[in-house]
Amino acid sequence: MTTLVLHYRRTARHALNVLLGAVETNPATTDVPAVVATSPEAVIEAARTASNEGRRPVVAWSFYTASFDEVTAELARVRAAVPDPRVLHVAGGPHASADPAGTLAAGFDLVAIGEGEKTLPALLARVAVGEDPRGGPGLAWLDGGGVRRSGRAPPVDLDEVPPFAPRAGRIGPLEITRGCIWACRFCHTPFLFRARFRHRSLDSIRRWARALARVDARDLRVLTPSALSWGSDDGGCDLAALEALLATAREAIGPARRLFVGSFPSELRPEHVSAEALALLRRYCDNRTVVIGGQSGSDRLLSAMQRGHDAGSVARAARLALEAGFLPSVDFIFGLPGETEEDRVATRQAMFRLAAEGARVHAHAFMPLPGTPWAREPPGRIDAASGAILERLAASGAAHGQWRRQEERALRLPRKGA
Repeated sequence: MTTLVLHYRRTARHALNVLLGAVETNPATTDVPAVVATSPEAVIEAARTASNEGRRPVVAWSFYTASFDEVTAELARVRAAVPDPRVLHVAGGPHASADPAGTLAAGFDLVAIGEGEKTLPALLARVAVGEDPRGGPGLAWLDGGGVRRSGRAPPVDLDEVPPFAPRAGRIGPLEITRGCIWACRFCHTPFLFRARFRHRSLDSIRRWARALARVDARDLRVLTPSALSWGSDDGGCDLAALEALLATAREAIGPARRLFVGSFPSELRPEHVSAEALALLRRYCDNRTVVIGGQSGSDRLLSAMQRGHDAGSVARAARLALEAGFLPSVDFIFGLPGETEEDRVATRQAMFRLAAEGARVHAHAFMPLPGTPWAREPPGRIDAASGAILERLAASGAAHGQWRRQEERALRLPRKGA
């Protein structure tokens, strides 16, 4: 017998809702008790309770690179309070998948590599009957002096897995696309899920949007790396497919609930933004802010990071969004690898132009993420001139973001040797 304990940090809740939904709907694990633990103390209590009831606790942890040091400290607190070796700590998410060796060295028993919707229920089913939890694909663990893997888990068909856990009342964004065909050198997504799109079908979107509406959720937000790419395999923008998606989602949730597409967590690629696409968003959606992935005002840096668009596309997209009645929030990353003063000047000028036209700058500091081509680059440092401009823009409401905190966290990340 087993109990699933979810280490439910705010930044991991959407991923854990998906995993909980997968456990709820899998015939082998639908009756496995699950505890949502929102603090290390709650994890400790849940693990102790399960052990006292004769159940083996499986604690699921999911986290991003920026949270790795905090999660490691929390794991140490839980292990010190509950030293029982029967408690199985399983780490997943982008950081653990990209750096299983470092994650296991931090004290986790297993790493679930890649997608967990099939891996976690299979693991729980094995534990429930007393089998070796390492018996299925998609896992890694320490074996002697190295890392041993059980083979790659097959890709998940989004239509076969729930996007959240309605039975437990744990809902979140409805994932409509997984993976990304653009291999931006700073981003986990194309390297974690392979550089291709997997779209959820209209029938599945309709079914889960209606499920969300039945639990009285006020809003439906979609999750996708590129909001205008749904239905496309080659990275284009199919307006007919986009309208079918929007009309289906709108009909499914009804007029009393709000639909958000093109705002977090579903940004727009600038080259896809057109008057026609924006008109569809205005017709069907409630958000009046759209997030545009700009990343830099330097064409040289955009090429170096393999973004697939130029700085002019970003400016045009923001202008079109403003003309359509949207407030564009444009992402910029500072302290990128190889950044020169000429690149910084180009980005500052782009920020000034956007702010003057009425757009907002969403600022980020570069973080070297494991598993990406820029994993071994130094953490991003925001130069004094750019930092001063960001502070000035933020004071007037023309910039926002957590660039200061990201810069500090990037400096604390474990560094890999060159």
